[in-house]
This record gives sequence, C-alpha cells and structure tokens, in this order.
Amino acid sequence: MLCIYHESTDPYFNVATDEYILKHIEEDCFMLWRNDNAIIVGQYQNTLAEINYNYVKEHNIAVVRRISGGGAVYHDLGNLNFSFTQSGKNSSLSDFEKFTQPIIQVLQELGANARFEGKNDLMIDGKKIAGNAAHIHKNKILHHGCLLFASEMRNVSEALKINPIKYIDKAIKSVPKRVTNISEHLKTPISIEVFTEKLMNHVLTNYPNAHLYEFTKEDKKNIQKLRDEKYATHEWNYGKSPEYNFKKAIRTNGGLLEMNLEVKNGIIEKAKIFGDFFSEKGIAEVEDALVHTLHKEMELRKVLSQFSIEQHFRNITEDDLINAMF
Repeated sequence: MLCIYHESTDPYFNVATDEYILKHIEEDCFMLWRNDNAIIVGQYQNTLAEINYNYVKEHNIAVVRRISGGGAVYHDLGNLNFSFTQSGKNSSLSDFEKFTQPIIQVLQELGANARFEGKNDLMIDGKKIAGNAAHIHKNKILHHGCLLFASEMRNVSEALKINPIKYIDKAIKSVPKRVTNISEHLKTPISIEVFTEKLMNHVLTNYPNAHLYEFTKEDKKNIQKLRDEKYATHEWNYGKSPEYNFKKAIRTNGGLLEMNLEVKNGIIEKAKIFGDFFSEKGIAEVEDALVHTLHKEMELRKVLSQFSIEQHFRNITEDDLINAMF
C-alpha cells in the first residue's frame, strides 16, 4: 500500500487527487490531506441548495463537487481528510466500517470514545466527528472521510445554513447532525500535525507492504490538468446539479420582490418575477433575458447590465435582483 502525505491545501487540486489515485494509480493507497476553506458537495446534490451563498461568497469559500455520493461537508485547516483506494472483486460500499477502523483505533488509543455508527458516521459520545463517502470505479473503491479535529464550528454552521424552502428538487439533501471536534475529547492535547503523524504511522505499521510515496512530477502535472479542466469549473461544481425550481422573496426599497426560476443543467429555463413594486417599462424583457443564462452571478450580472434597472423596477437595484436569485 502506498501511503501519501498530501501537502496541497487547494480544495480543487485535492479533490482531483482523489479521482487520480482511484483511476490512475494501480497500487492500493492511503492518503492524508487538508483543505483550505471549502464546501465539498456530494455528486448527486444540488450545490446551490446546500450552501449559504452570500456567506460563501463573502468569505471566499471554495465550492467543489466530489465524485462520491452523500452530503455536503465543510473543510478548513482544522480538518484532516483521509482517503483509501483498494482493488478487489469484493470492493463495495459495505466496506465503510472497515475503512474507518484505523481511525477508530488511533482515537481510542488517545483516550477518545470513538465508534462507527449508522451507515457512514464516526461518533464520539453521541456527536459526529466524521462522515464517510465512497465511489466505485471498475473493480476499485475510493473511500474517503473528513475528520473534524479543530474546525471552526461557527463557519461550519454558517456556510451550510440554507433555506430549504427556496429549492424544490429531487437531489439528495444533507442531514444536519450534532458535531464536535476530536481535540475536545483527547486526554492529552495534541496538534493536528501530531495526530496526522500518529494516524499515518498506524497505517504504515499495520498494513502489509505499506510504505511512503511521493507524487512524481508526472502525477502532479496530470492532477493539475484534472483540476483545471474539471474540478475548478462552474459546469462541474454547479452545472451538474439536478433540475430544480428556485423561489426566493426579499424586501427592497421598492417593495416585495419574489424570484421564481426553473433551472436545468445549471441553466435557467424559465424566469418569473412577482412583487408589489412599480415599473415604468414592465419586466417582461428582463424575464425573457434571464432565460438560457447560467444560474451564476457573473453571467446574470452581464444580462442585467443591459437594462436600466430603475425603469423596470422602481427603487430596486441590480444587487437586489441578484440577491433574490441566490
């Protein structure tokens, strides 16, 4: 087994790395890695329905879709992520508990009452410290998880706080659970770097033929290509969301503004605006112009910039309209 300390903290690069080791490295792998501030959404989720868009934008939080299913998770440098890839005819999603055993063993050695519960959670004293997800490619499984070690809990809750009424779709929804940091349950305080080293040493000691591996220049070049062409694109992170209807009402200086959108493959197919505002020229032109536009702020601003907004929405600004669409 190849054991990898992955030093990058770029969320787009790191999620690309998971796919790369699954599909392009033949040997089984174990990898430990950390992300800078990011929300990682499951493959089958509606991205915009999982994030607090304004908070994410204000705090410059990356949003990345992974290839595995499950719910959205918040990453920061207080989290430690782990990935296993393993080949075999019996690779299946039922292996969740097996892949978490090294984590549980190390935590128990450190005095934490850690255990696997439910279908994919690691818990300490009834609170969640990690979720797990998996993806199968041919005869190989990628199993990965995010360990809350010393994460900023306020950011976790704020970044993932959304209004479920805004979205009507069939996407898999994240289920909020009570969470806690591992660092709060250790008998002797240690840093995340020491915890990382202990976990890696445990795997190196207990897995047959386990040894450290560093990515080659060719590996890094290929991962960067996958990052740039897939994981850093709006099409992958937002456009792959299932078809959904969006509805949001806000108060403005011009009155109530309610936005209704039908979106497919990330592109607005229908737009209808309601409210008790006044209009000099009507709003039909604006509604028509929104159709066939990406549900993406930059693209929507390009469309709206073609209009004198005040003539269509009295005392309502372009920023108001954008706010009503996210």
